[in-house]
Amino acid sequence: MAASVDASSSSYDRMKEVKEFDESKMGVKGLSDSGITSIPQIFVHDPQTLSDLKPSSSPTATVIPTIDLSHITSPAHRPNIVDQVKAAAKTFGFFQVTNHGVPVSVLDETVNAVKAFHEQSHEAKAKYYKRDEGKGVMYASNNDLYRTTAASWHDFLHMWMGPEPPNVEEIPEVCREGLVAWDLHGTKVADDVMELLSEGLGLERGRFKELTFSDKRALVGLCYPYCPQPDLTVGIKAHTDPGILTVLLQNHVPGLQVRHENEWLDVKPVPGGLIINVGDFLQIISNGEYKSVQHRVLANSMKESRISIVIFFNLAKWREDGYSGPLPELLSPHNPPIYRDFTPQEFLENFYGKGLDTKSLIQKITI
Repeated sequence: MAASVDASSSSYDRMKEVKEFDESKMGVKGLSDSGITSIPQIFVHDPQTLSDLKPSSSPTATVIPTIDLSHITSPAHRPNIVDQVKAAAKTFGFFQVTNHGVPVSVLDETVNAVKAFHEQSHEAKAKYYKRDEGKGVMYASNNDLYRTTAASWHDFLHMWMGPEPPNVEEIPEVCREGLVAWDLHGTKVADDVMELLSEGLGLERGRFKELTFSDKRALVGLCYPYCPQPDLTVGIKAHTDPGILTVLLQNHVPGLQVRHENEWLDVKPVPGGLIINVGDFLQIISNGEYKSVQHRVLANSMKESRISIVIFFNLAKWREDGYSGPLPELLSPHNPPIYRDFTPQEFLENFYGKGLDTKSLIQKITI
């Protein structure tokens, strides 16, 4: 595989190299472990993407809000927590939650389970390597490898946990117990946060649950291994999440950045914290009240892998007419819809028809 980074080379056949890399089933972890000193050309991003890839240097840089959920059941404190969550979802689209009810030992076990999977031998992982995100369990590098112009420096283990969970035997044994447990814990946190977000819109506490906002969910365990040329690629490129809500657990290796008021903010992990972010679907459902924002992960320059575990929550049951869109109860003559209704087919085609990007569905359906 060519390690040249001269993208103008006339002998460079991008699709051939993508196919070779994919069929090797070694992922970027395999490349990193092999001791390469330069990255294959398929991972080199364009100058525009590379021009602002740096940690934010300012010691006074803005940080995303951290919200303490310890008094979530207290009638005296809950309204204040609702206000904090609403403000964070409206202004930043991202926030961290602490005292969310999940023991730190469980967080550590979950990170270790995903790390253990990615640190297995090539042979052990290769049997899970495929490109079928629609069902079951898959391991691969870059979900949009064939749809993007430049690949990113990460591998992932992907599984649909709802509404139809996989057969437990399908989940790799090395991380099975940890990920089945994490699905329950992470979903409980998401349900708690969704209640707060629902109340923040003036709706009943259980309205989002009733609308099946946490029923269709995918659990993804990502590994961002050491990259020998982190200034030429990204861990994952700038994008917004297409679904309702995302719950993210990460280890201490930095790299996550969020776009806020035209600058990239580093998201420093808070010990024991979980990161929550608004997806495009929730921005639409809330008629623009909550904001889905761009985020990315820088390529990892540290010898230790960055590990993150993400649960993406999506709508399971669409309306009887087969559409979704801004919730009717939020609309009025003073607050008319700013998005049109759309179908599941439009949603899926928009996601699977191209590489990761930013708010492309929102752009298409804005009135």
